[in-house]
Amino acid sequence: MKRLTLLAAGLLAGCAVGPNYERPETPKTAAGTFVDPGVTKVSLGAVEGEWWRLFRDPVLDRLVLDALAHNTDIRVAAANLRRARAQLSEARNQRLPTTDLSASYTRQRQGGNAVNFPGVQSSEFDFFQVGLDAGYQVDIFGQVTRAIEAARGDVAAAQAGLDAARIAIAAETARTYAQACSFAAQAAVARETAGLQDQTLGLTRRLLEAGRGTQRDVDQTLVLAESARAQVPQFEAERRAALYALATLTGRPPAETDAAAASCTAAPQVSGLIPVGDGTALLARRPDVRQAERQLAADTARVGVATAALYPSIRLLGSVTLGAQDIGDLAKSDSFGFSLGPLISWSFPNMGQARSRLRQAEATAEGSLASFDGAVLAALREVEQALARYSGEIERNVALRRAETAASNAARIAGLRFSAGRDTLLQRIDAERDRASARAQLAQSNAALAEAQVALFNALGGGWETAPAPVRREPTAN
Repeated sequence: MKRLTLLAAGLLAGCAVGPNYERPETPKTAAGTFVDPGVTKVSLGAVEGEWWRLFRDPVLDRLVLDALAHNTDIRVAAANLRRARAQLSEARNQRLPTTDLSASYTRQRQGGNAVNFPGVQSSEFDFFQVGLDAGYQVDIFGQVTRAIEAARGDVAAAQAGLDAARIAIAAETARTYAQACSFAAQAAVARETAGLQDQTLGLTRRLLEAGRGTQRDVDQTLVLAESARAQVPQFEAERRAALYALATLTGRPPAETDAAAASCTAAPQVSGLIPVGDGTALLARRPDVRQAERQLAADTARVGVATAALYPSIRLLGSVTLGAQDIGDLAKSDSFGFSLGPLISWSFPNMGQARSRLRQAEATAEGSLASFDGAVLAALREVEQALARYSGEIERNVALRRAETAASNAARIAGLRFSAGRDTLLQRIDAERDRASARAQLAQSNAALAEAQVALFNALGGGWETAPAPVRREPTAN
């Protein structure tokens, strides 16, 4: 009978209560190619890992790698991963027996009246004791197994969280660098426009002095020159702000701005086709989708942990002691003692608390399933939106380039015709105004195009595969 009981316990040990996790299905349409009808300048090839290298900018390459190695958000995510791994190790140790080694010495006095026997005298003596207590939880209903499954899911989710942080920081670094370059380019356009307007202003003043113009003509030309000049400090301030942000992204204080980034005067651009892959590859690559799926697996396992709490818990307990009044007698056989036996605990019949925790775990798993579905939809939406905006900005940029070329040519002709006396000053001012507007819009579009490319790479989710291990940047000496 005893053997049958042990056999039944062994069979039950392989049965874990609670639901077995199965990865949820995603919409079938999510597996195909992306659907935006305006997609251009992209290919269906495999997504580049280190996508920032497609910009062919060594400064950007260095800054992104620097940020991946020293950014504080990435270091926090890496610490969270180490903590999750330690918690997994703790969960695995539940499969091992617990042990507690103790040693004690006491000076004891036994009063005669305490034993209630006539003639017994009080006595004092030393007592030495060494003991080893051990316990082992029999995982009949799989509580330990499910706890390990949950911890393993937490580790995978933390790893995905680290990868997601790497993608976000790489994209933010590239975007901030592009902003710094773009603001420098827009400031240069504003300076050049102000210089051209100054030339027109000087000519207008000479005409006024010669009696061929009016003060209104001078004032109108002055407005154009000062309007262009007023944009320069704004663009310069934004450029410096971007450089400060870039420094902190790479783990440096704002005062330590990057000299190479500060000298950039044109936003980086990807000239070739951008590989985007398909929906299946996207969902497998995006860390946020993987993080949501692993969190769902962990929360499903916790339903099993909560379910096991509804059943009895069995622990095998044992202890070995050596006790004697003389320390030299501890090694003798008469000092040896032991105890061995099972401990069965069960919260029956009051199981309201356990059932409440089970309902909490089930609700958490349902929420995690919704989060997973949301992550899948968000990944697909972000790529489609990024493709649409990138395609639209390409078309806008091409049109603005044509407009800028035409406006510059018209301004040149207007200057020649004005010098020849065939056009009025007002016609030249209008042509200069059109050229300034066209150049400013093209500079803004170049900046928007660079940001659209970075946004697309961010949505595609690559760049974490070969990232370096994050480390703290040592403060530089004064």
